Amino acid sequence: MRQEILRRFLTNTDETGRFLMKSRKTGIVYFVEPIYNGKTPVWGDLNPATKQLEGNYGSKYTGAVTKKESIITEENGFENIGFFKGSPFGEIDRRDREHEARLKGG
Repeated sequence: MRQEILRRFLTNTDETGRFLMKSRKTGIVYFVEPIYNGKTPVWGDLNPATKQLEGNYGSKYTGAVTKKESIITEENGFENIGFFKGSPFGEIDRRDREHEARLKGG
């Protein structure tokens, strides 16, 4: 089951924005999955003759997934799931320091 989740998680990462981050301190592997609300910007090619936008590229390669598409769920065996605005690296660092302190008995 876990191998299937990992395979799905690492498929089409350019489009989904999903990535893994392994701590050098604790060895914990953090799964990161950017979530967006499903509204993508309107962009495409501007037709010089008609001055109209053609091609709807905003729904492809968003670099994120909707909450409904998320793989990081309790049903898939994930624990300590958090949602953050902006970069997740500060929270990962905080969690990693807490885990390191627990390992050292602090």
